[in-house]
Amino acid sequence: MGTAQKPLKVKLFLAILFRPEIEREGLLREITALFGAVEFSHGPIPFTFSDYYRDEMGGGLLKWYMTFAPPVDRERLPEIKAVTNGIERSRLANGGRTVNLDPGYIARDKLVLATTKDFFHRLYLSEGIYGEVTLHFRKGAFRHFSWTYPDYKEASFQEFLMKARATYMHETREGAPTPP
Repeated sequence: MGTAQKPLKVKLFLAILFRPEIEREGLLREITALFGAVEFSHGPIPFTFSDYYRDEMGGGLLKWYMTFAPPVDRERLPEIKAVTNGIERSRLANGGRTVNLDPGYIARDKLVLATTKDFFHRLYLSEGIYGEVTLHFRKGAFRHFSWTYPDYKEASFQEFLMKARATYMHETREGAPTPP
């Protein structure tokens, strides 16, 4: 019989898809006021991986990925998703989003994203939010699934993720103090 225990804290991750004309500095100030300093970032890069958001958000979209310090409790993911949904709503224009925020976390063995959409590979967390293991870490690398978004498979994103994971592993190594 196993013994239930509290899991290690995780590194907060955020992917930001946005229209080119959005005022990035204001958005970044709002995000860092909520989640703390950006530790690592990748981008913004042109989002050419899918046309899924074109009808709602237009063309020429950019995507920016970031992580924050210090580690957080993974149980906060539904709350964080609710907050990012609020930020999206506050920036609606002509009935559509100008920004799409996808929070998640990096743990030693996976990248998890929060979503409001249920599907066979997603588990219900709470507050109408589901968690999706988007990538898993095995044999020294992040590996994808059939449902992993194309941009998360890119080499440059993987390099960013490996740096963030290395810092996380250092911060949460056994016996090391972690912030409350």
